[in-house]
Amino acid sequence: MSRLRRLVACERGYTLIELLQVMVILGVVMTGLGVVFVQASNAELDMNRRFQAQQEARVAVDKMRREIHCAKAITPAGNATAVTVTIPSQCPSSGGSEIDVVYDTLEVGSGRFQLRRAGVRIADYVRIGNVFTYTAPSSTRLGTLRVDLPINIQPPGSGSNWNLVADIVLRNTARG
Repeated sequence: MSRLRRLVACERGYTLIELLQVMVILGVVMTGLGVVFVQASNAELDMNRRFQAQQEARVAVDKMRREIHCAKAITPAGNATAVTVTIPSQCPSSGGSEIDVVYDTLEVGSGRFQLRRAGVRIADYVRIGNVFTYTAPSSTRLGTLRVDLPINIQPPGSGSNWNLVADIVLRNTARG
């Protein structure tokens, strides 16, 4: 029994000050790691949202290109927030009869527009309303529609826009 008492008396532990110092150091390190992980998670979320908006714009312009290449007329000429595309009956998207399809932009927030086809959203987070510029056919060239989509998921004035510009030629227009 006396031997056991001597062993217990000889054991030394950590003082309260030493434990508090270790806890403060660990708290500082864990707080720093937590902040880094939260910032990384927010950056990934922001990057994914930007990528989705850009991809949506690419797909929208690709669909427009396929349909407008087949179109025979667009109104109005010049810079506009909406254009009406006349699609002849031989085009796959016409359904066998000549149709008019309206592409337009709708403001859904302060400086935030949606690109729509026949009232259905096909792209979001567009930063300007006048995205269409139509050049009527001339004696030297076919009709051309320029689509200029500045995309930014951030509020207006923060960050830079990602710009998607496409010149789409109407193959069925006649040189005048």
